[in-house]
Amino acid sequence: MKVSIKILLTALIGIIAACSNAPDKLGNLDLKKWRGDRGGCNDVRKGLEGDFKGAEKELKGKFADTIGELLGRPDIHQLGERNTKFYVYYLEKGPQCENMQAKSNARKVLLKFNAVGLLSEITYQDRPL
Repeated sequence: MKVSIKILLTALIGIIAACSNAPDKLGNLDLKKWRGDRGGCNDVRKGLEGDFKGAEKELKGKFADTIGELLGRPDIHQLGERNTKFYVYYLEKGPQCENMQAKSNARKVLLKFNAVGLLSEITYQDRPL
């Protein structure tokens, strides 16, 4: 009887944890503001870039699904060689605000995930993808 109660409690805790919302902050990075600036079109992410850089160590090593929950759906999702993938988040307003498929020189952050889905590299660039 005691074993089944422990199993039930463990399952209940797992369900509650799975249903919880993504946090609003990661270090100094306001994730709610980040998620709310889709495509960087409101220039909110531009002001959060320093906080994002400060949170890089906490982001690295997390799974792609976890990153998606924290930062929101990526503006661009690309598949690379050898089962790698990239999430792209624009940091500023640009042509992508009119058409997400448009080539854009707007500043962006690229998150590279390795073959097992862990965030392995974070880079910043201005050139079009």
